[in-house]
Amino acid sequence: METTPNQNEVYRNIREIILTTRQGIKRAVDFAMVQTYWQIGKHIMDAQGGDGRADYGAQLLNFLAEKLTEEFGVSFDARNLRHIRQFYNAFPIWNTLCTELSWSHYRRVMRIPNASEREFYIKECSECNWSVRQLERNINTLYHNRLLASPNKELIRNEIQKLEPKEMRDYILKDPYLLEFLELKENKDYLEKDLEQALIDNLQEFLLELGKGFSFVGRQKRITIEGDHFYIDLVFYNYILRCFIVIDLKVDKLTHQDIGQLDFYVRYFDDKIRQKGDNPTIGLILCADKNESIAKYSVLNDKDNLFASKYLTYLPSEQELKAIINEVKETNVENNKTENL
Repeated sequence: METTPNQNEVYRNIREIILTTRQGIKRAVDFAMVQTYWQIGKHIMDAQGGDGRADYGAQLLNFLAEKLTEEFGVSFDARNLRHIRQFYNAFPIWNTLCTELSWSHYRRVMRIPNASEREFYIKECSECNWSVRQLERNINTLYHNRLLASPNKELIRNEIQKLEPKEMRDYILKDPYLLEFLELKENKDYLEKDLEQALIDNLQEFLLELGKGFSFVGRQKRITIEGDHFYIDLVFYNYILRCFIVIDLKVDKLTHQDIGQLDFYVRYFDDKIRQKGDNPTIGLILCADKNESIAKYSVLNDKDNLFASKYLTYLPSEQELKAIINEVKETNVENNKTENL
C-alpha cells in the first residue's frame, strides 16, 4: 500500500504517543509495587504490635508466606516478606517515598543503616535518574562520603557516567515488559509454548512493546552441537544496537539453570551466527518472576550482555492491588484471634 508523507508523519506521532504512554504505565506499575509492599509491611508490623516479637513474627511470616504464595506466587515467600517488613521499618513515613524509584532501587537503599544517608541516596538517585547498577556502584564506592568531603562536587557527580555510563541497551531494554495485549489474564495455567504462540500471534504489538529497532528473526531457532539439538524460543535483531537478541521465555520464577542455558545460547550465537560488524549478542530471559538473589549471584551480575526481565500479562487495577492488602489484613485478623484464644 502506497503511503503519503502526511500519513507517515501521523503514524510517527501516534507511535510516539503510544511509546510515551507505555513508559508512563511502566513507572506507575513500578511505584504501585512499591506502594503495595509498603502497605503489606505496615500491616505485618501492626500485627506484631510494632515490636518485632521473634517467635510470633516468625509464625506470622510463615503463615502469610504459605497463604500468599499459594494464591499470588513466590514474590510473597517468607524471605521476601522479611524484606518487605524491613522496607517498611526503613521508610515508615509514606510521603517520604519517591515515585521515580523502583522496588529494586529501594531493596538496595534500605540496606544502608544510616537514615540520613538513605535519604541522600534516594534524592540523588531521583534527581540524577540513576539505574540500579549506578546506584549500587555509588553506594559501594562511598559516593555519599566522598561528595561531602570533596571541594569539587561536580567532578564527583559526573564520575558515575564514566565508571558506569548508561549504555544504549539500558534505554532500549525494559523491566518489566507489559504484555496485556496477549489477553492471558484469566488463563493462569498457560505453558511456555502458549506464551510463545501468543507473542507470535500478536507480533506487531510485541514489537511495539520491545521498543525501537527490533526486527523479528525467528522462533524455536534450532542450534545443533555434536548431534544434540537445542531450540531458542525467539530471536530478534536490533538495528540500533546492531546485534542479535535471543529471548528465552519462562512462565515461572527465574532459576540459575535458566541463566546458564541463556549464556550457552549467547555464546553459540556469538561464535556461529554473529556477522562481521555485529556487536555481541544479547540474551534476555522473560520470566513471570525474578529472584533478585539468583540474579545477583549469577553471571547476570557479571556480564553486560545477559538480562532478565519480568513480564506482566495485565496491568493490575487499583482493586486488585487492594485485594493483596486485604488478604494480608484478613489473615492478620485470623492470626490475632488464634493468638488470643
